[in-house]
Amino acid sequence: MDGESGAEAAGSFVVDFAHQLSIHARVTVVAASVRSSTCSTDQLSVRRFAVPRIPLSVLNPLLPTHWPLILTSLRSGAKALEDLVREDRPNHVLALWVLPGGFWAGRVCRRYGIGFSVWALGSDMWSLGKLPVVRQLLKSVCRRAERRYADGFELAKDVEALCGRPCEFLPSMRRLSPVIGVRHAQKGSYNLAFLGRWHTNKGVDLLLDALELLVDEDWQKISSIRLNGGGPLQEEVHAGAGRLIEQGRPISVGGYLDKQGAVELIEWADYLLLPSRIESIPVIFSDSMQLNTPIIAMPVGDLPRLHALYRFGFIAAQANSVEFSIALKAALDVDVATFDEGLKAARNDFSLEEIASRFLRDVAGGVR
Repeated sequence: MDGESGAEAAGSFVVDFAHQLSIHARVTVVAASVRSSTCSTDQLSVRRFAVPRIPLSVLNPLLPTHWPLILTSLRSGAKALEDLVREDRPNHVLALWVLPGGFWAGRVCRRYGIGFSVWALGSDMWSLGKLPVVRQLLKSVCRRAERRYADGFELAKDVEALCGRPCEFLPSMRRLSPVIGVRHAQKGSYNLAFLGRWHTNKGVDLLLDALELLVDEDWQKISSIRLNGGGPLQEEVHAGAGRLIEQGRPISVGGYLDKQGAVELIEWADYLLLPSRIESIPVIFSDSMQLNTPIIAMPVGDLPRLHALYRFGFIAAQANSVEFSIALKAALDVDVATFDEGLKAARNDFSLEEIASRFLRDVAGGVR
């Protein structure tokens, strides 16, 4: 939530969700940071506990050198939550993510007789869930939770299969304010953008391979491509973009963006590129819907289901660079205004107000 290492993109939805909840209930957020601090308004408080490294997702349990940092972080988070529960006695605790948040909540809430829920995100099931011992811990936490949510339809099924308990879809999204409003490029002169982690799961390498497959006739229809983000594939991204730039292709590479920068990039783009190998429903999906920007996506996770519902742009036939390049070629021959109706329908369904209200209805006895 501090904008470090891409945390702005990943954690901004937590901030907006907490603010929306605080309209109707008193809310306290317990979050990791590089130093301890507390700030409060009448309805919303944020308690930050100190950990050795931010974000916690960079700590890898497969690396022995990370275990001291992991244990320190776990102890610090558990103590911060227990201090809050002991002092404030909240009516309910919502843990994001299942690990480590759900683990902390399960232990503390049982001790104080308070209900807790978990909101599973893709990193829980698709990264941590690959480790057998950690997978058993995920299962235990999910089974003990009063309610289970997941920010994707397929992810919710994965949680149910893991723990044998119901899990409901609850989308994650952040609130964005359009700057320029609805705008459409002239057909055949498109701006394309990628925003996210440069990681194999997010498929930025597949995107670069797909761009290599475009021919001169395709490039004549593209005004500019911007690749923004950062991560373990940084060298590959700069090398791949460099090769295309040497060929005279209009590509630029930049770092992570804060919320305002993301708004400006997504509004600038005529298509947002989503070449992920694995995905649930990324926050960037609802970002694009809010800002009326269609998407070119791989057919992974819930994206085919969402495309059938909203026709938000183009979806590749298969999750590989060849099929993504074919989808790109098709998109360059279509007036993006044809997607306006579907994007509007998605905006209505992915409403932060409805998401928060639904959660509060679920825990109605805890509102005060």
